[in-house]
Amino acid sequence: MPYRLPPLNGLRLFEAAGRHLSFKLAAEELCLTPSAVSHGIHSLEEWLGVSLFVRGHRGLVMTVAGAAYLPRVREALELLATATEAVPGRRPSGRLSISVAPSFGLRWLIPNLPRFGAQHPHIEVTVDTSHRQIEFPRDGMDLAIRMGRGDWPDLHASCLIVEALVPVCAPAVAGRIATATDLTRQTLLHVTNISEDWAQWARLAGVDGLDLSRGLRFDTIHMAMEAAAQGLGVAIGRLPLIAMDLATGRLVPVLAPARRGRTGYWLTTSREALTRPEVAVFRNWIRAELKETASPVLPQRPA
Repeated sequence: MPYRLPPLNGLRLFEAAGRHLSFKLAAEELCLTPSAVSHGIHSLEEWLGVSLFVRGHRGLVMTVAGAAYLPRVREALELLATATEAVPGRRPSGRLSISVAPSFGLRWLIPNLPRFGAQHPHIEVTVDTSHRQIEFPRDGMDLAIRMGRGDWPDLHASCLIVEALVPVCAPAVAGRIATATDLTRQTLLHVTNISEDWAQWARLAGVDGLDLSRGLRFDTIHMAMEAAAQGLGVAIGRLPLIAMDLATGRLVPVLAPARRGRTGYWLTTSREALTRPEVAVFRNWIRAELKETASPVLPQRPA
């Protein structure tokens, strides 16, 4: 006996609208118009013979029927997406969606992505830099690059590179720093939402006497690195994020060598997605690229 199924596209629209409680946000996610989302859900409601949302001036409110239906629909769509990812021998799609931490995306991935495009011009890459937690496969992402220690259950996570910490600054400032005592006379630049900052480096390098209560504070790594490049002080540089700045001379390491941190960057995905050719190609490429900065060789004194 054949399955009696509702319009499958309507289910997809309903799940997105139910998650956001907004036709507009669901439309943005699915690259549709809000009217198309509303019409598709209306068709689903007619097929079911029950309303799923109460539409009002202040937005959507889910009905009792809609609230009961949503988790089942979400589970079914996730099963379909997972089964599709796991089909053996799937033809390459030529598309790859990557979610990446903003700092890593801005300071490493984007500068190096042209090389991937030159080597693999048949793969169209989409990069997402939002902070949201990725749920494979519902979010439509193939891979995610995240900073941490790899303790993510139910995901395939492989460490790409462990961070290495070293103080960095503009060349003019570096010329005034030869010892840890010289460093105590400089302005320290801090990143407020990073745990492994000056205190971690000082412990690893065996440096005492730094007044960590003083200095300038920034809410992103990128802002702190830009401030250092502009000569405002000395920041903790994180390899591989500063590799391009070191190569161009915008930033200079002081009191090297770099010290190995406790966190790193991990490539995460669902186990089913590992069979996709595009995923395998990108994994091999990024591992090879990051291998060059895994063991950085830095000068002991500024040039």
